[in-house]
Amino acid sequence: MDKVRYKVREVLDKNKIDAFLQQARIGHLGMVDGHLPYVVPLNFVWTNGVLYFHGATGGRRNQVMEENPEVCFTVCDEYGTITNPVPAKTDTAYMSVMVFGKAQPIFDLDEATHMLQEMINKYVPGYYNRPLSQQHVDKYRSAIFGGPVQVYRIDPQHITAKENPIALGEMFNIEKIPHT
Repeated sequence: MDKVRYKVREVLDKNKIDAFLQQARIGHLGMVDGHLPYVVPLNFVWTNGVLYFHGATGGRRNQVMEENPEVCFTVCDEYGTITNPVPAKTDTAYMSVMVFGKAQPIFDLDEATHMLQEMINKYVPGYYNRPLSQQHVDKYRSAIFGGPVQVYRIDPQHITAKENPIALGEMFNIEKIPHT
């Protein structure tokens, strides 16, 4: 698990990883459902070196994590295609981070309120004119399932990151292709 295939692409700068996870909007939560993989896309927040997400309590995701809390949360951002005169050397500019750990439900109202406020600050900054109240969080219900919403935390046991940065002047641009 510690090996990075492209050592040259490995990112070890913790500040760069933190900044990437703070701005990324969608991640994919990988779980083990019995002997089968199960992956779901999620909104999330990364704050103080911890990853948080939430969702309705009754779903398959929560059942899977209850039976096996070991998870991998993957975030990737693709920046475009890097061109090269040699087709086999055409590549993708990207950054990706994988966070390994155990997903644990959060029952502490202060922590859940903090996380949901961070989620609002990230996805709809400035939209609400006052902070979330603990009373609102305590009664928060899923709009889809009608049941209570459960907050989860992943304390990272291991993080890997890779990037292939944008190569200025080599990025594919469809407008530069001559039309016949």
